[in-house]
Amino acid sequence: MLTLVAQLFVHPGQEDAFDQLERRAEEIMARYGGSIERRIRLHADDESVPYEVHLVTFPSEVALRAYRSDPATLDLAPVRARIIRDTVLWHGAELTPPPS
Repeated sequence: MLTLVAQLFVHPGQEDAFDQLERRAEEIMARYGGSIERRIRLHADDESVPYEVHLVTFPSEVALRAYRSDPATLDLAPVRARIIRDTVLWHGAELTPPPS
């Protein structure tokens, strides 16, 4: 399982459009076994703080690459660029809790 942590910085005034974009992206992710497991909306007036942080999972790196190269994902790129001003992304793997 591949786990991604994404910080998403949304252009001011694009919050509703972001929610619509997010729903569409989730539909495409689902084709490849991906999903947004957690969404955390941050409320801050500081531009250095992301609008949302997502915990995203895919079954593999291959599935993530397939999602990214899907024509529907590529079609969303110009829309995404108008809505999201920056994204910070970390790739990782979920760890099991240590034994007690």
